Amino acid sequence: MIDHAGISVSNFDEAKRFYDFALAPLGASLLFMVPPEHTGGEKVGGYGRDRPTFWLNEGGPQVPPCHFAFSASSRAQVEAFHAAALAAGGKDNGSPGLRPHYHEHYYGAFVLDLDGNNIEAVCHTPDGIVPGS
Repeated sequence: MIDHAGISVSNFDEAKRFYDFALAPLGASLLFMVPPEHTGGEKVGGYGRDRPTFWLNEGGPQVPPCHFAFSASSRAQVEAFHAAALAAGGKDNGSPGLRPHYHEHYYGAFVLDLDGNNIEAVCHTPDGIVPGS
């Protein structure tokens, strides 16, 4: 249902470095920077796997902070996301593990990004492998 979403960040370059590391284990990367002549000089960039679906916009921190859950194709990806996000300066907000109170096979990990947004990686399959991936 959602095609794309984005957040405002207090320091674009620091946020870019954080998301470069945090999203790499999920197979996502910065795919597009909007030319500054189209943004009034602000930095705007889109992350995704095959097209930009998660956008960062230079400005102030997102108020209030947001929650974004990124899909993972395996539990190992969830764990790698969590480790990479912490190594990039994020704060633990829920280590990798099953969360059966959400759903029987919900395996997720939560990290607060540099501006306090709650970002998550989640895998919903019992064996951690998404069919067709």
